[in-house]
Amino acid sequence: MDNTVYTISARGKKLNQPVEKYFKTYFPNIPLSKIDSLFGFIEKTTLYSGRPFLNPQISQKDYEFLQKNNIGLRIPFTNHYISEKEYKKYKPLLEKYHKKGNSLIITNDEFVSWVRKDFPLYKIEASILKEIDSVEKINKALEIYDTIVLPMNVNNNLTLLESIKQKDRITLFGNAGCALTCPNRICYDYISRKNKVLGKSNLIMRSIYYYYYFIIRRKWCMHKIKPRKLHGIKDFDIDKYYQMCFRRFKMLREHSGRKTGY
Repeated sequence: MDNTVYTISARGKKLNQPVEKYFKTYFPNIPLSKIDSLFGFIEKTTLYSGRPFLNPQISQKDYEFLQKNNIGLRIPFTNHYISEKEYKKYKPLLEKYHKKGNSLIITNDEFVSWVRKDFPLYKIEASILKEIDSVEKINKALEIYDTIVLPMNVNNNLTLLESIKQKDRITLFGNAGCALTCPNRICYDYISRKNKVLGKSNLIMRSIYYYYYFIIRRKWCMHKIKPRKLHGIKDFDIDKYYQMCFRRFKMLREHSGRKTGY
């Protein structure tokens, strides 16, 4: 029996686009029964990272659809820098989605300890931003997190993948974007810092701030500093990883008119 499950990215989804239509448009070959969760921005907060926060992507109607179809909400609270004061500020937001089946993607280990104490129903996944790329790092992270997202390039290290004992707690990328071949992922820390402003500003100020720090300035991304050829999304051979006993896969979508891939 195929027990593969997928966690789907809402990156690029417009807030007013129904999530059911989004799934059918960009992931038509994945049935709802195989979608474990959807991850993306929900409400304004400074806890995000991975991508600059401009607007929410998942609406309340989307959330109701997910709940109705037993699909979890995965919230990317992946910012590297989270103080206890900041955590307390956003406890009402954490409480709002605190339900069995929902999960948080986290980078900051101390943040995990606070969430474990106050919101035990959340499953907690270690973010790709932690760059967990060795057996030692995997074993250490599994002491703190329920599951781990491994970096895209680890998919090519079959020796490492075979050596992982708890494969059921690992999420692999089913396809890959620019991070696959990036020589130095300097954007991770940069975005965490800039989201501290984006996550508390109004839309006009967010747009201005984003334009300056992410469009005019170019030293936050290795591809902008030293361009390399991009080809779009790379699809991995999921069947191969299934045979290795991996069951959880993270799926990205390619943006129309843009080369966001490897």
